[in-house]
Amino acid sequence: MARHIMTLTCDDRPGIVAAVSAALLDVNANILENQQYSDEDTNLFFMRTVFDADTAGVQKVLDAIDASPAIKHQHLAVRPAEERCRTLILVSKFDHCLLDLLYRWKSGDLPIDIVGVVSNHEDTRGLVEYYGLPFLHIPVTEDTKADAEAQLLKIVEAEDVGLVVLARYMQILSDSLCRALAGRAINIHHSFLPGFKGAKPYHQAHDRGVKLIGASAHYVTADLDEGPIIEQDVVRVTHAETPQRLVAIGRDVERRVLSRAVRDHAESRVFLSGRRTIVF
Repeated sequence: MARHIMTLTCDDRPGIVAAVSAALLDVNANILENQQYSDEDTNLFFMRTVFDADTAGVQKVLDAIDASPAIKHQHLAVRPAEERCRTLILVSKFDHCLLDLLYRWKSGDLPIDIVGVVSNHEDTRGLVEYYGLPFLHIPVTEDTKADAEAQLLKIVEAEDVGLVVLARYMQILSDSLCRALAGRAINIHHSFLPGFKGAKPYHQAHDRGVKLIGASAHYVTADLDEGPIIEQDVVRVTHAETPQRLVAIGRDVERRVLSRAVRDHAESRVFLSGRRTIVF
């Protein structure tokens, strides 16, 4: 018996859970975890099921679900639960999110395999190589942007990357690259956007006397910082915080939010539903 994770998105109608359960029972599978959600706005049904079964029986489960009149699916997949998500990290100069991801990966806290780190600066090379990972410096200018993105996409394809993490990568991806990475690229930003745009958002927040600061992790789309949100968090602050202290607090929130979003994606817990996500 091997453990598997099945994800299903389909039109919402009666009999879905019964059909899935029957397909698993027919191969003597044991359901260990099941989460489901019916979205009344889209009339879609989302399900994530963890089960133990003989590997030979998995295809029979898929075939039975495909043949069921109760299920008109848009997405159906099964993968081994022990399979780790192959991940490429992009970073610029700020290393707090990168360092957190590297530590969690090295300690076994994140179910990912980091295939390497790409940066448009040399600043984090020493940190990455300390962790024994490949570091690739790809400078980006207005003239070289297209070539840099082509090189990046070539790495994604060659390394069979399932997730690209923008760990404070301070470059705007082109529309074509966003489309190529749709549903498998996660970005992190502070939650002041769009209220405080431009340089030094924490200083702007300090000048306005904010009482909450936070961060959002979302899938990358062509709409800058407006992709489907995966994870968010906030921290209360007071008038006594200096801009430098707000920066430190903000970086801590960014680290935590990004790592949670990466884990959710790697564990197949995130379902896209238009501009929203369903996260189990």
